[in-house]
Amino acid sequence: MLKIPPHQVAGHQAGNGKLGPLVDESGRFYKPLQGDERGSNELKFYTSFSSDSRIPEHISKFFPTFYGTQLIEASDGSGLKPHLVLEDLSIGRVNPSIVDIKMGSRTWAPEASEEYIQKCLKKDRETSSLPLGFRLSGIQIYGNKESGYWKPERTSMQNLPAEEVKLILKKFVSSNTSTGMDLQPDCAFTATVYGGSTGILSQLLEMKAWFEDQTMYHFYSCSILIMFEKGLALEGQNPGGQIKLIDFAHVIEGRGVIDHNFLGGLCSLIKFISEILTAPNEQKSLGSSVNGVN
Repeated sequence: MLKIPPHQVAGHQAGNGKLGPLVDESGRFYKPLQGDERGSNELKFYTSFSSDSRIPEHISKFFPTFYGTQLIEASDGSGLKPHLVLEDLSIGRVNPSIVDIKMGSRTWAPEASEEYIQKCLKKDRETSSLPLGFRLSGIQIYGNKESGYWKPERTSMQNLPAEEVKLILKKFVSSNTSTGMDLQPDCAFTATVYGGSTGILSQLLEMKAWFEDQTMYHFYSCSILIMFEKGLALEGQNPGGQIKLIDFAHVIEGRGVIDHNFLGGLCSLIKFISEILTAPNEQKSLGSSVNGVN
């Protein structure tokens, strides 16, 4: 039985007669194939990438498994529509904290139409994409059974200055979010989620090493998902911190050139995470444009 993904934090969402992705109980994620060149481009990327022997195994793990396409009933009631069939990245997670980070200071490919470029350029300038090289597209932070999730409006996250982005990334790995997002984050899970040989920073550095060499693809308007199981962290267990790359409708061929746009955003994100690990309890007086952030 198909249902709306319970842990989607960004992108087109199903429900209320809208077209969006669906999931099933077997761990498959069904993403509607967009009818224009974005749909054909994303299908082309997944088909190529999944069979490309040049992609090392330690890099392919950062991408969703691709199972092909399938005609299923669309979430908006418009009948059978082709969908990409992908790995459901949240399968098996009970109460995951998730942040979706759109990468790059430029979210449009050079081949895009002038109208689309101007639309993206406007948003890149109005959000943190241009100054930081990435922007927070959406987030959910699990508190506890009583408080549930903190899931702010997506638009409120996208134009934050650097210090407030850092504050959100600290709250993401804090234990005191269940008692109110207005508290100074305690960063209790910084070391277990961001640090360590298998933590988020280590994974980001592994990805960075590949992007410093790979010239096969340029990943415009892609996102990095960061996930971990907050409930396990609260119980002192391994929270299973993990990163995944998603959204490939605007990927183009690299043609022998390094993807400096994505790499620059990745280096910026790594700097933020590294600084939090180095000085998790550093406090500054911050204003906020996000309701209840500080």
